[in-house]
Amino acid sequence: MTEALGIAGFDDPDFDPFLAYDRSHGSEAVENPHREIARRRAEAPVHRHDFRESFGAPRDQTMAHLDHYTIYGHAEVLKSLTDVASFSNSIYENNIGRGFGRSITLMDPPDHGRYRRLFQKAFLPKQIASWGSDHVTPVVNDLVDAFVERGHAELVREFTSIYPFHFIYHQLGLPQDDVGTFHALAVGLMCVSTEPKEGAEANAKLGAYFEKLLEERRRRPGHDLVSQLVLAETEGEKLPDEVIIAFLRQLLNAGGDTTFRATGSTMAGLLCDPAQLAMLRADRSLMPQAIAEGLRWEPPTTTISRTPFSDTVLGGVTIPAGAAMDIVIASANRDPEEFADPDRFDITRQPNRVMTFGSGPHICIGQYLARMEMGIAVNALLDRLPTLRLDERQIPPRIVGLTKRSPDALHVRFD
Repeated sequence: MTEALGIAGFDDPDFDPFLAYDRSHGSEAVENPHREIARRRAEAPVHRHDFRESFGAPRDQTMAHLDHYTIYGHAEVLKSLTDVASFSNSIYENNIGRGFGRSITLMDPPDHGRYRRLFQKAFLPKQIASWGSDHVTPVVNDLVDAFVERGHAELVREFTSIYPFHFIYHQLGLPQDDVGTFHALAVGLMCVSTEPKEGAEANAKLGAYFEKLLEERRRRPGHDLVSQLVLAETEGEKLPDEVIIAFLRQLLNAGGDTTFRATGSTMAGLLCDPAQLAMLRADRSLMPQAIAEGLRWEPPTTTISRTPFSDTVLGGVTIPAGAAMDIVIASANRDPEEFADPDRFDITRQPNRVMTFGSGPHICIGQYLARMEMGIAVNALLDRLPTLRLDERQIPPRIVGLTKRSPDALHVRFD
C-alpha cells in the first residue's frame, strides 16, 4: 500500500451514486423480466425497440438519439458478438467512452487485439492464482469473521457486495485513506448514461487520481496490478497512459460490480434449492459447474451493445449502420433451443456454454479471475458455515433489476 495520493469526492454532498446506479439499471422498475424476454424471443429473434424503455426503465441518455434494435435469439446474439467484420464496439463511445475514456471495450481490430495482448500479460494464470491466495482468500475470511459467531447474516450487505471491491483495492494497492471516495466516484462513473453531469465529474477526478497513481508506480513499482500494467510490454510497445487509465476506471464495473452480483445470484440459486446446496457441499468438484450455472441462470449484466458497420440483416431484420443494438445475453442464456428446461437452476447442467462474459475476440479478459473469486467466496461460506440455509423468518431472496441483476438481500442462518 502507498501513502494517500489525495482524491476529491463529488462537489454535491447530497448526490448518492449508489442509489443513482441502482435506479439507472432498472432495479426499481423490474423484478423478473425473464418471462417477458422469453415471450419476445419466441415471437421473433430481433425486435425494433429500446430494451430499457420497453421495460419502463430509464433510457440511456447517451444513446437516446439512435434507433434501437434488441437481439433475443441465441444464434443472433452469438453472431452479433463474434462477427467483428459486421458489428462494431464503437457504439460504446457514446457511454463507456464518455465515462471511462479510451477503453479497449470500445475498440475494434486491429487496435483492440494489439492492446488486449498487452493487458493479458497482467492476467496470466499464475498471476490470477497468486491474487486468489494473496488477496481474495484473506478478504473473504475477514468478512466471514465478522458474522460467523452470530448465527445469522444478510449476505448481500455483509459479504457479496463487499468482497470483490475490497479485493480490487488490494489488487491495485490503493491507499486505505482513498478507498471510500474512490468507490463512490467509481460507482458515480457508471451512472453516466442517466446522470451525465456527475458521470463527467467522476471521470475527471478519477482520471487525475490515476495519473498520479501511474506516476507513483513508475517511480516505485510493486507487485500490484497497476505496476504490472505500467511495465507490460510486447515487441517494444507499452500501453499508453490513457488506455491504462480507461481500464482502471472500468475495473470497478467489470471486476467488482459484476462479480458481486454473480456471486449473490449463484448463492440465491443454491440456497433456494437445498438439495443442490447439499450436493455442492458434499462434492466441491462441482464448483466450476455451479459457478457456470449461476452465471447462465442470472447473468449480472443482461445486455451488451454493438452497432453494424453497414446495413446488415440479422434474424430477418435489416439493422441500419450506426443503430444501437441491445444484445440480450440473459435471453441467449435461457434459449430453449440451446438449454433444456432453461429457467431451472441446475448445477449438474452439461454442456453449459454460457455467454455471460461475451464471446469472440471481445470476451471478458477477466472472466477466469471472476470465476476464481466466486469459487473462493462460495467455498469459504460452505466451509465456515456448514449448516448454512435460508432464514425462514425473513423474506425469501428476490433477484431484481433489468440491465444489472442481483438479489436485494440474502438472509441466512447457520449454527
